Amino acid sequence: MFTQTKHTLKRLRYAMRRMRAARRWGADRLDAMPAVLGNAMPKSGSHLLTQVLSGLAELGPFVDPGFPPVNRGEDNRKLTDAAVLRAVNGMLPGEIRYGYLHAAPPWVPAVTGPGRATVFIYRDPRDWVVSQVFYATDMHEGHMLHDYYNSLDTIEARINAAIEGVDVPGVRAPSVAERYGHYLGWLEVPGVLCVKFEDLIENRKPVLSGAKDRKSAIGDILDYLETFNFKPSTPRTEAIAILERGIAPGKSGTFRRGTPGEWKEQFTEENRRRFERVAGDLARKLGYVDL
Repeated sequence: MFTQTKHTLKRLRYAMRRMRAARRWGADRLDAMPAVLGNAMPKSGSHLLTQVLSGLAELGPFVDPGFPPVNRGEDNRKLTDAAVLRAVNGMLPGEIRYGYLHAAPPWVPAVTGPGRATVFIYRDPRDWVVSQVFYATDMHEGHMLHDYYNSLDTIEARINAAIEGVDVPGVRAPSVAERYGHYLGWLEVPGVLCVKFEDLIENRKPVLSGAKDRKSAIGDILDYLETFNFKPSTPRTEAIAILERGIAPGKSGTFRRGTPGEWKEQFTEENRRRFERVAGDLARKLGYVDL
C-alpha cells in the first residue's frame, strides 16, 4: 500500500514538473526532445551520470521525474523484463531516467530508436571489483554477497571472489569477465554515447592517454544531445558549468570513495594474477593501462 501510494505521488509530481517545463520552454519544444536514458553497469557511476543529466532541466525542455531506475520498483525490487520494457517504452519526450540494461535485445532497439538518447557509463573493471567488494561487505548488509564476503578472512580473498565469481549453496555471482560481458556491447551500438566514470569523477587534468577532463566529458554529452536538435539556453561554457555543479558523489547512498586507480592500493600480486587469468586483457581493451 505504501509503495503504491509513493509511486502515485511521484507520478503526480512528475506531471506537475512536465507542466512547468511546458510553460517555461514551450510544449512543442518539450515534445521535440529525446527521452534520455543514463545506462550503466551497477557500481560504475550511474548516480554520477544521473546527477549530470538531471541538470539538463536547467538548460532546456527536459524533466527528471525522480523515479527509481527502470529496472526497479519503488520498493527496490527487481522488475520483470516485461515491466522494465514497459518503463523504457513509456518514457516521454524530454524525460530523464537511468537504469542497468544489458547490451542485448530487447533493450538495444528500445533505447536506440527515434527520439531515444542513451548515455552509457563504464569504469575500470579492477576498480569495479574493489568497489563491489567494499559495498557488499561494509555498506549493504542486504547484499547477496554480504555474508559470504564477511566469511572470508582477508581482503585478498574477497577480491579474488569478486574476480572469479561465487558459486556456493545459496549464492551465485558471475565473474568480472561475465559481468562486463553483459554490458560491453554498448560500446559498439551506433547512436549510444559511451563515457568513462573516471572522466566525470575527476576534476583535474587527465593522466591517462585518451582520457578527458570533466568539462570535456560533459561537453561530449552536450554535443551528443545537439544531434537530437537540443540547443542549451545558455552559452556552452555556462551550460557545462551548470551540469558540472550537479556532481555531488557523496549524495549517493552507494558512494564510498570513487577514486580511480584504487585497485592499485588493494590488489595483491595474487589478485593481479587472478584478474589476468579470468579477465585477460579486458582492462586494456577498455583503454585502461597501468601507470
